[in-house]
Amino acid sequence: MSLGNQPSAPLSTSPGVEGLSSETARELLASVGPNVLPAARKVPQWRRLLAELTHFFALMLWAAAALAYIGGMPQLCVAIIIVVIVNGVFAHIQQERAQHAAERLQNLLPADVTVRRDGSLHTIKASQLVPGDLVILAAGDRLPADIRLTSASGCSVDESMLTGESAAVPKDWNDPAWGGTFLVNGEAEGLVTATGSNTKLAAIAALTSGTTSPPTPLTMELRRIVRLIAFVALSVAGVFFVVSLLVGIVWRDSFLFAIGVAVALIPEGLLPTVTLSLAMGAQRMAERQALVRNLEAVETLGSTTFICTDKTGTLTQNRMNAVEVHTAEGLLGIQGDGYGPNARIEGQGRDAALTVALSARAASQGRAVQRAGEWTAVGDPMEAAIDALSRRLLGSEPGLEEPERRFAFDAFRRRESVLVGTTLHVKGAPESVLPLCSHGAHELADAVESMAARGLRVIAVARRQLPGKPADWVNLPVEEAERGLEAVGLIGLHDPPRQDVGDVIAAARGAGIRVAMMTGDHPSTAGAIAREIGLMGPDNLVVQGSDLPDDNQMLGALLDRDGVVVSRVSPEQKLRVAKALQARGHVVAMTGDGVNDGPALRQADIGVAMGLSGTDVAREAADLVLLDDHFATIVAAIEQGRATYSNIHRFLTYHLTDNVAELAPFVIWALSGGQFPLALGVLQILALDIGTDLLPALALGAEPPGKRVLQRPPEKRHLLDRRLMVRVFAVMGPTEALIAMAAFSTVLFGSGWARGEAWNPAVLMSASGAAFAAVVLGQLATAFACRSATAPPWKQGWFTNHLLLWAVVAELSALALFIFVPAVATILGQAPPPAVGWLVAFTAIPGVLAVDWLYKRLRRRNNARVEAAR
Repeated sequence: MSLGNQPSAPLSTSPGVEGLSSETARELLASVGPNVLPAARKVPQWRRLLAELTHFFALMLWAAAALAYIGGMPQLCVAIIIVVIVNGVFAHIQQERAQHAAERLQNLLPADVTVRRDGSLHTIKASQLVPGDLVILAAGDRLPADIRLTSASGCSVDESMLTGESAAVPKDWNDPAWGGTFLVNGEAEGLVTATGSNTKLAAIAALTSGTTSPPTPLTMELRRIVRLIAFVALSVAGVFFVVSLLVGIVWRDSFLFAIGVAVALIPEGLLPTVTLSLAMGAQRMAERQALVRNLEAVETLGSTTFICTDKTGTLTQNRMNAVEVHTAEGLLGIQGDGYGPNARIEGQGRDAALTVALSARAASQGRAVQRAGEWTAVGDPMEAAIDALSRRLLGSEPGLEEPERRFAFDAFRRRESVLVGTTLHVKGAPESVLPLCSHGAHELADAVESMAARGLRVIAVARRQLPGKPADWVNLPVEEAERGLEAVGLIGLHDPPRQDVGDVIAAARGAGIRVAMMTGDHPSTAGAIAREIGLMGPDNLVVQGSDLPDDNQMLGALLDRDGVVVSRVSPEQKLRVAKALQARGHVVAMTGDGVNDGPALRQADIGVAMGLSGTDVAREAADLVLLDDHFATIVAAIEQGRATYSNIHRFLTYHLTDNVAELAPFVIWALSGGQFPLALGVLQILALDIGTDLLPALALGAEPPGKRVLQRPPEKRHLLDRRLMVRVFAVMGPTEALIAMAAFSTVLFGSGWARGEAWNPAVLMSASGAAFAAVVLGQLATAFACRSATAPPWKQGWFTNHLLLWAVVAELSALALFIFVPAVATILGQAPPPAVGWLVAFTAIPGVLAVDWLYKRLRRRNNARVEAAR
């Protein structure tokens, strides 16, 4: 990497000699600045909290509170303010931990580092590094800046967080290495080439912090609902204000009346119910190993139409196993579990296969080791599998010879080699190794195709005997060394997929979700795994990141299909993929585990990070963290997300049904020209919205996923759709309103009142109590009816939602409090109704359930006729 705008440094410093002088280092530090990543601009916490208290819905409620205060109703004003503040603080707490990906990048750089200055070793703060410093590194150290290795011994670097490669990359002298990665094996010394904002890590940090997450579908839908409710509430309130003036009411009373109408139409408990329902969904996801960092991600998951998933650990177990060795003497099959030395070996050419295994092992650094009685991989799982293969074929521990020279793997050569004595051992991709072989390659070419067709990752192994002494070849260029090779055989490795991943992918497709693999691995590896697990689509499309079209429309058209595999993707390319798919109308879930995935995770509608193998940066950039790194957990989270969306639809139906019953008294009053008394007052309506309405709504938000939730495509309908509107405004709402007004009228007319006469305040309070009771009992029935959009409550079971049962008990207790406690009832303007009033009020339960059952039955028959007509 170039030094960008940093001034030139004495890069000619020889390794292991003097290093920079302290004076030169001080001058460079003053010139280029400290070795720290640029900090992201922070939004003050008070502004973030203020935003939660001043969004459109909150502003509407603030306006209602202000009007209530102006109208002389301080109790209503205080209640609404409490609702706004509690909901805003709760939302602020839930969101506070999000949006810190760029800040977490700073923690990837070590605090202290050992450098060579003035001819001796010094430990300094990593922030004091400058270009030209000589850095001393040991296994396990995280690289403090971009460097060029000036010496390396048995080194490999884990670059997965930057490149997406699942394997550690061997490094040799003069190879570059990047800040933020870490040395897995060996020792090294390197010359710092870039620090701070000029490092490759800083470039990704800037890309991540510059990417803004798009608004979620739920956010946009709630904005639509709030604006619609605000428009309806203000319009209806305005109409009633004019009507009240026309019937002769003074303007002040007309204004208070209009406030009451607006309050009746505003579902004050809707937003807290949505927030708490999302929190319940998040808790259930956590129980299924999916940690939600952004509450609205719960619902967005249910809307997902496209999953871009990585491979290693998510779809596979990341436990490589060498299962075949093909040599000129034949095919040898190996059946063994894990990395242990025991295996069943069948086939031909065991001695030749042992030669292949030992050569491949010599060119590898990963090993299988036994710890606490269990064999595990240390380093690259593929190389550990090769080590295990050597043990299985040899029957004992292979000997270890120190290499004279190692030629590191790189993406262009796609192979690596090591010089042991005068023998050069080479392993790599068949298309990279076999063309360099002067003999033995032709016999293996057909075997490569055969093994690849069975979904194996194929490694070609070759060697060359060099004449003379090892010292004669130590400084030989790699191009001179890796020619005239002898092909000794092929190793077929299998990274076993997770046992149920094929079924999970099928379930995702059954749910109408397209699945694509986005990986930094080689295309042949990615394609083989995709075919084995059933991810590969009918087009059999495997495309490399470098081959993706530059035009975003063409990119979207290329990838907008099920089962596509994209390999060798860079951070910018994953970001483009997310944008291209979103431009085609998809709700995209993108998985990732490294720093390179941060921008794409933030751009995607749902960023999914790995909890076991992922970096802090990926986890901070994501909306969802998989605690078990399992693709099945994504699908389980989508199932819960769909259930949460359905639950929001349930309690929205519930809320609006009650609003119809609450608005009915005002409509009848207006139509009568003010001659029919108002059945419910504003404080009674607030008591219904907050006191009795909220708990059943929350219980509806806790409904578990239905059995068929993943057997239908993602729902793209609005929450306020035609089906909901018909059910609310033509079925349950009018029924609840009719029974409430019937209870009120029964008590009122039963007392002997006639139209045009003055009404008795005590009788009016008793009649109002009957109407209040009817609405509460209608709420109870509506809650059970809203559990399903198609089935009546008795087919679901009355006792299957325990929270709803407790909510009903609390609702009936609140009804008793509001009716029978004189102090509370007087404040609300009501009194206990007579027996006849209770009798009519209780008909709300069977009445609401009956009309809802009839509507569901007619709708089911109509749907059956439509399907038959098709």
